Amino acid sequence: MNLFLDAIAWIFSGEPGAQLDPIPVALAEHLLYTFVSVLIAAVIAIPAGWAIGHTGRGRDIAVAVSGAARAIPSFGLLLLLVLVMGVLHKPEAAVITFVLLGIPSILAGAYSGFEAIDRSVIDAGRAMGMTAWQVLWRIEVPLGMPLLVAGLRAATLQVVATVTIAAYVDLGGLGQYIIVGIPLRDFAMVLGGAILVAALALVLDGLFALLQHLVVRRGVRVRSADGRVAASRPAAATT
Repeated sequence: MNLFLDAIAWIFSGEPGAQLDPIPVALAEHLLYTFVSVLIAAVIAIPAGWAIGHTGRGRDIAVAVSGAARAIPSFGLLLLLVLVMGVLHKPEAAVITFVLLGIPSILAGAYSGFEAIDRSVIDAGRAMGMTAWQVLWRIEVPLGMPLLVAGLRAATLQVVATVTIAAYVDLGGLGQYIIVGIPLRDFAMVLGGAILVAALALVLDGLFALLQHLVVRRGVRVRSADGRVAASRPAAATT
């Protein structure tokens, strides 16, 4: 308990010590790496996932690639990229590492969202004369959005936790308090840094949970029997 109280006192002291960045600066750095990495991962993974879900082709390849990407040790990859790209390109190496970490969850959320849609809703849209493009943007994208947001949520939590290792190559972030505190045996600093990372992850998780609730369109329901997304009427997905 004393260590926990010491960690809380360290957080609110305003003086991290050891010539480290102030907590607001470290927080901003942590968020910057997180959001940039997730954004780039989303730009890559969402169109690919939608293409897979819409056409029904390439799913096996996507699953294999995602599984391989999940198996890559982020810490080892970061160090390898820094060695290959050079110390002047450490930020780029870190972003590449975090992007590769975020892609599998976003990709899975994108194509799973389309696969979970009740095919009768899509057939109804086509029967109404919708083109393939209209089916994509008016039915599949809106109805698949909750699972996509879930994928973004999972990717963000994975990345925000892993950005901690960026401090190992002197890129700042909240991880610097953990990386520096361990050799100094300043366990209040180490625990304080861990608490800050956990708190940030919880805040982001709460925001994505709210967003996931908001993107469920009115008239959309989930069938408890098979987990496939349907709609109370096709028109609900066409506006």
